[in-house]
Amino acid sequence: MASPGTVGPTNLTVQKPDQRRDLAPAPQESGYGSYGSTAAEGRELSLSLLWRIAVEWRWLILAAIGTSIAAAVLITLLTPLKYRSTASLELNPPEVEIMTDEGSKGGRQSSARNDTNFVGTQLALLGSRALAERVAQNLNLAADPAIVGENTDRAANTATAASFVQGGTQVRLQPQSMIVRVSFVARDPQIAAKIVNGVTDAYIATNLERRYQSSSYARDFLQRQIATTRRDLERSERQLTTYAQQQRLISTGSSEDGGDTNSLTGSSLVSLNTALAATQARRIAAEQKYREAALGGATTEGSTNAAPLRAQIAALDAEYQQKRQTFRPDYPEMVALKARIDALRAAVVTETRTTNSDRIGTLRQDFQAARAEEDRLRAQVSGLSGTVLDQRGRLIQYNILKRDVDTNRTLYDALLQRYKEIGVAGGIGTAVASVVDRGLVPGAFSPNLYLNLMIGAVLGLVIGMLAAIALEFINDTIKSPDDIRDKLQLPFLGGIPTAKSAKPIEELRDTLSPLAEAYLSTASAMQFVTEGGAPKTLLVTSTRPAEGKSTSAWALAYSFTRLGKSVLLIDADMRRPAFVTGRENVGLSHILTNTGSLSEHVLQTDIDALWVMPSGIIPPSPPELIASARFAALLADASATFDVVVIDGPPILGLADSPLLSSIVQATLMVIESGRTRTRAAIEAQNRMRTAGAHMVGAILTRYQPQASYGYGYGYGYGQNKDQYRYVADGNEKKRRIMLTMHDEP
Repeated sequence: MASPGTVGPTNLTVQKPDQRRDLAPAPQESGYGSYGSTAAEGRELSLSLLWRIAVEWRWLILAAIGTSIAAAVLITLLTPLKYRSTASLELNPPEVEIMTDEGSKGGRQSSARNDTNFVGTQLALLGSRALAERVAQNLNLAADPAIVGENTDRAANTATAASFVQGGTQVRLQPQSMIVRVSFVARDPQIAAKIVNGVTDAYIATNLERRYQSSSYARDFLQRQIATTRRDLERSERQLTTYAQQQRLISTGSSEDGGDTNSLTGSSLVSLNTALAATQARRIAAEQKYREAALGGATTEGSTNAAPLRAQIAALDAEYQQKRQTFRPDYPEMVALKARIDALRAAVVTETRTTNSDRIGTLRQDFQAARAEEDRLRAQVSGLSGTVLDQRGRLIQYNILKRDVDTNRTLYDALLQRYKEIGVAGGIGTAVASVVDRGLVPGAFSPNLYLNLMIGAVLGLVIGMLAAIALEFINDTIKSPDDIRDKLQLPFLGGIPTAKSAKPIEELRDTLSPLAEAYLSTASAMQFVTEGGAPKTLLVTSTRPAEGKSTSAWALAYSFTRLGKSVLLIDADMRRPAFVTGRENVGLSHILTNTGSLSEHVLQTDIDALWVMPSGIIPPSPPELIASARFAALLADASATFDVVVIDGPPILGLADSPLLSSIVQATLMVIESGRTRTRAAIEAQNRMRTAGAHMVGAILTRYQPQASYGYGYGYGYGQNKDQYRYVADGNEKKRRIMLTMHDEP
């Protein structure tokens, strides 16, 4: 290629972009994404999104807070002073009696009732209208003009005063206690203290009256019941006595079982049965002794009478045995001794028989007497048994009447005991509530300026945040790197801040400026979009006009030269060119319509390793030139000559140029103006490029600064100047210009 001419000093004027929050770029896989799903995902509220919204709409939020604070101050100044007096009451739950089974007559135990229903009832009574009416009457509030006005209707004034008391009374139970705080709010501190004390006094008095009325009713009721029960007891006793007289029933005891032994006949029958049993035992014993004697058994009495004779026989027998050793049995003395012994033995036998005969006769007489007595008593028992059985039937009715008497007597005694208890305890028991602290004359508590200011600030913050969130969601534009990643599904390659001067080209030449650093960071990120490093051919385009694509194309080309690459910048926007020259035979449109070499239409700038190919004259049909084989060959020749070829293409929407260019180049970069490019438009443009086969490597945000916000609106027009390259920004006629010094080829 022949040596290109030199392009002279450059003067670049850049429109100030919107300031947006700078987020570090993070590579992300690119791909198709529908507008509905990606936008919805991007709209999910998160802490980071809320923080970004708060920063972007900080002035709106601060204005809302300021307005709310001013309103709070105004309300505080216009609100009349209010006074609150507070009194404390201690609730005393009533004791209930629990019946127990201790002892035969039962027992009672007292137990305090801690029932939430009781507490709720007392709180409702404190705030009731009946109590308010009593307070109004006790304090004569119906005659106070400050409360009821100048009305002369006593009934209406009383109702008004009661409503005033009820409306200003506040009742609150202290947590974990039985202490109730009663407060009253009024514009007069004296009235507030008087009414709150009147409420507590009326409440206690009402409870005492209700308790007394309840006791009085109970006493009257018990008196009537006692009189009725006494009459029933007297009637039942008379019936019992009359029946006993008629049936001639005489009771001998106070046994409660109602047996037959309480009557005289029953007592006689019991005695006869006892005597019969004893006589029967005697008869059995006599009969046994008689039968034993009749069988001939030896008796103790017979043996006793014959004992002397047996002693003599024993002595004579001993003597006989002794003499036998000396004399023979037939010896006269021995014979006489033997005869004496035999006589004594015969006497013993006779004595024994006589004794046994006498004893048997005596036992027979005893047996016969016992049997006769038994028969007599058995006959008497048999006779009384019929009488007792007849009497038992009559005792059944007697016992029925007696139980009726006992029941009436027990009921009568219980009623008397209860009546005594009520008479003693009525009106003396523990009160339902007692005053702990009486209400004092208070100081003003409302309006509270500091509280109102705090509420106003919080309310303003909430309103401001809600308004900011609503505006944020209504303003559906690409604003942040997160929007690029979430809504467009593209990698974010760089955020370009707002230029500080009216000539961005001069700021770009300052290598330490934020603008130059941002573009250099983007060019560095481009080194990693392909496996071979930076793409050989890069199309820089945008969704709509005036998004900063031409400035970005020039700045990226310049940044690539800072990275040591030779760069060719081609102005392919042949409808509204950004780089124009007065020479009609130089430029992209001329080389595509004529036979010429690349070197003839490339101009060198005053920046080393940076060449520019202007668009040339505006052709009648730019898409036809871009779609021609001549353009593809030109692009191949340029990529073989230069390290990087940067193509400044026209906007995507409404034109066919950029989709055609994207199908030829190696990579496509979208330039998006922060806060002004609509999400739907950006997605539609991206889809058009992908349909054409574009390789979308990412997107950059121009006019992007943290904490910056601008409105909507854009314009696009075509124009050219034969004397100089000129880039027209938008409908506001703000212009950016690149002044290039032309040098002919050597």
